[in-house]
Amino acid sequence: MNARSEQDSPALFSFRSLLLRCIPALFSNETQWNTFKATAGYSARVFLCIGIAVFLAFMFQLHSPLSAATTVLIVANPTVGAMVSKSVWRVIGTVIGAVISISIMAVFVQSPVLYFAALSVFVGIACMVATFLRFFRAYAAVLTGYTIVIIAAPAFADPDNIFLSAMGRLSAVVTGVVVTACVFMVTSPRKPSAVLEKLGNAFRDTILHAKKFHAQEGIASHPGEIAAKENNPSDITDTPVTDTTFRNLPQPLYDSRSRLLANMAGLTSAIEFAAADDPDMQARVSNLRLALNRLTGLIVSYHPYWLNLSLVDAQSRPVHQHIAETLEQILQLTEYPGWLKNPAPVSACLHKCLKYLEQLSRNNPAPNLLATLDNTRDILVQIDLALYDLTSLRRDRESSHTRQYLEWPVALRNGVRGMFIALLAGMLWYIFHWSAGPMLILYVVAASSLLSTAPSAGKASPMMAIGTMLAVPMGFFCHSLFLPRIDGYPLLWLTLCLFLLPGVWLQFHPRYSIGAFGYAVFFTMLLSINNPIVYNDLALTNNWITMLAACALLVLVFRVILPPDHRLDAARLVFSLTRSLQQLALSHSRKPVQWITWEGLQLQKITRLMMRLSFIPSGIDRQGYTDAAFATLSLGRLILRLRWNAGYLKSNTQAHAALEKALKSFALLRHTPLATADALEQAAAAMHTTSTEQEGASLMRDRTISCLIQAAGIIRAIPGFYDQYGPIHRSTDEPGANAPVSILLGSVSAK
Repeated sequence: MNARSEQDSPALFSFRSLLLRCIPALFSNETQWNTFKATAGYSARVFLCIGIAVFLAFMFQLHSPLSAATTVLIVANPTVGAMVSKSVWRVIGTVIGAVISISIMAVFVQSPVLYFAALSVFVGIACMVATFLRFFRAYAAVLTGYTIVIIAAPAFADPDNIFLSAMGRLSAVVTGVVVTACVFMVTSPRKPSAVLEKLGNAFRDTILHAKKFHAQEGIASHPGEIAAKENNPSDITDTPVTDTTFRNLPQPLYDSRSRLLANMAGLTSAIEFAAADDPDMQARVSNLRLALNRLTGLIVSYHPYWLNLSLVDAQSRPVHQHIAETLEQILQLTEYPGWLKNPAPVSACLHKCLKYLEQLSRNNPAPNLLATLDNTRDILVQIDLALYDLTSLRRDRESSHTRQYLEWPVALRNGVRGMFIALLAGMLWYIFHWSAGPMLILYVVAASSLLSTAPSAGKASPMMAIGTMLAVPMGFFCHSLFLPRIDGYPLLWLTLCLFLLPGVWLQFHPRYSIGAFGYAVFFTMLLSINNPIVYNDLALTNNWITMLAACALLVLVFRVILPPDHRLDAARLVFSLTRSLQQLALSHSRKPVQWITWEGLQLQKITRLMMRLSFIPSGIDRQGYTDAAFATLSLGRLILRLRWNAGYLKSNTQAHAALEKALKSFALLRHTPLATADALEQAAAAMHTTSTEQEGASLMRDRTISCLIQAAGIIRAIPGFYDQYGPIHRSTDEPGANAPVSILLGSVSAK
């Protein structure tokens, strides 16, 4: 028997090898298989919603039953909370659009040119508002924009039917929304606790990232060892050769930071959607937002500039080692499940380390060591506050609401695009008497409204156009080969599922999502399955040609006539960050400034700056600008610390006057950043010569001196970032346009 098994083993091995080669990779990879199952489950729920919604639309005798299917495709989302939020705002936007559509038609029924002008104005406003709003609130503005046209299009020939058209559209939308909500709430597992688990993991990942940074800074190495380690890039804790003005973090830390920031961006929407679906999460949503903002602020705190002074100070290395050990203890305390229900051990560990740092601060350390102590103390305080916000079950009365950053230039550009393309399409229809003119207006307005919610409408417009153009031949095949042979609703439903499968399946693929969304949504519009169904090949061909022309018009307006200027947008964000620093330093000392509010607003700017930098094709120093933007937050923290210290230095007249003069020097930051750095260093030197009688006042003076020196060091390291004529503020053909942020353009021009 053993001999027989040995004889069969080669054949069995060959069969297994053949089987493994035949099986697709997704079945052998657990991650890919789980992704496949999730996508398949989502697609099945969407097709079930389409089947029920279209059936009800036919049963209710609605004129355009596929409008219910379009609603399903737009509001469907794997997360139930996201779907609920999307549905509510879609209904709100549809109602507002219906009211505006009826009003415009009533006022300008006898004046087509004025009607198109008024329509374009409202479409532009809707596109602008959609750019401002976050998450699925933007769909209210999107729906307001193109619902106006959807309702008005059937009434162009007979304006008296505008009210019936509005009621029919609203009925189809409500049908699709209700069906989608019922199906997804019944078939989708709702686990709000999963969001809390993800937040807990994000907290641990942030602690791990901070631990790696402090562990690296705690390595006691002389220059020869550093140079030797740099030649071995495989070591994660390598410390590159640096100087006191500019250095880079190790690449693993950059990679870790990028992953964490991407994870935080995803958790932002997850919190909002979980709150929309669960009352307990709704009660804690404010605290969870604050916790996420604090964790994001902790991640961006670790950049190459905030600790550059400690590189030449061997006394700071034991501090980093102690912080790394403390963070390692926190990681051990948070390993077991359910640690969020008992955060007391973690908080006690943090407070013990804070007492140790405070004791070191009172031993008259050198300014460099004192700067390290203050920075690490702020980090631990932020960790403790994030832990409280993450685990507290009641809303903090003192919690502040982070304001949303409104990027007016981008919003105005999208508004002008929507207004221009709506007016252009309307005038083309009016001048050429195009029989399919309503279809032209309908597509360009709908696509413009949807693109306004994208990070870059100009970059996304070709993908939207390509997806729509692919829907044209698929619509031709569906009308030619499938619809004439359908004799019942089940076959109609299966046909819709077959043709919509590519668009539904690829909607959540980052590379094809916009194109897949355009294909799925506008394919249903091209089918022209009305109640009753009437086949007209000439009308269908006219609609298809119109849709192709509309795609070309969309790309023409968004990429040629009003193209995006990502470099200019990035320059505006850099300017806004610098101006926020100036306002923070020059604001009245009696005006309270909450750090979490200021930091949250700047984090939104930095997120958009990173996105704009990724769109710039030239060789701009993306990593340098990202690190400089993060350093701006550290500089803002130093300014707030200086303003807080000013209240404790009033008894020392000379020190207080020097500090006030230093804060006023930030008025020169955009014009001559090095002059601001000089003024900060001069103020530190002047304060060093002053004497204090009280021990607490002496410690406060020393802390103020360390803040001034560190702030001057950050400005000297990245003067090109703050200079109003810095590299990013120049066009690509000017000298020094791609210069690093570590030098001023004056030196580049001289070369």
